[in-house]
Amino acid sequence: MYASTITARGRSTALDATVSLVRDELLPRVDQLDGCTGMSVLAGRRTGRCIVTTGWRTEQAMWAGTRRMRPATVRFGLTLGAAPERGEWEVALLHRLQPAGPDAVCRLVWSLLPDPERIDDDLVTFRMAMLPRIEDLIGFRSASLLVDRQRGRTVLAVTYADREAMLASGQRADALRQDYARQMGGRITEVADLDLVVAHLGVPETV
Repeated sequence: MYASTITARGRSTALDATVSLVRDELLPRVDQLDGCTGMSVLAGRRTGRCIVTTGWRTEQAMWAGTRRMRPATVRFGLTLGAAPERGEWEVALLHRLQPAGPDAVCRLVWSLLPDPERIDDDLVTFRMAMLPRIEDLIGFRSASLLVDRQRGRTVLAVTYADREAMLASGQRADALRQDYARQMGGRITEVADLDLVVAHLGVPETV
């Protein structure tokens, strides 16, 4: 499975209009594209950041679909008032314990790995050593790990039932994040907390 992301950081006052555009106009079109499994949207109310992720059954379907989505990507950027940045990823892991729910939030951790050729070994380590501990966090709902093998990048997304649960997991989550970097041998480049405003990705469980 694969995922394509469109990320932009624009006007916070335009965020609601942007989310409405994606939910009401883009999502129905995406669902009709060959090989697409759906879409999720993450939004930062204070920062004006928005990340739209689409799921794809094959790499070829992702390439074809993202080409067809270019006009919609331009409109997304114009509505938010920012130039979108596109990313292409392999879905290395996805584990859902429970449905996200209406108040779900997501903590994203971006990392750079020193040796992209060891990614498969790192993924085994993550699955065996880290995922069970992440699953024990208060309010845990799901976790996904996306990988860009060419650039040696990963992004870990942990979804919580709500912001209160995420804050209650604070110290344990911080310690796990540092362990995650050590286990994967990488360097964390960014951490962000965003609201999960559209949860319609449809990527199958891999655990």
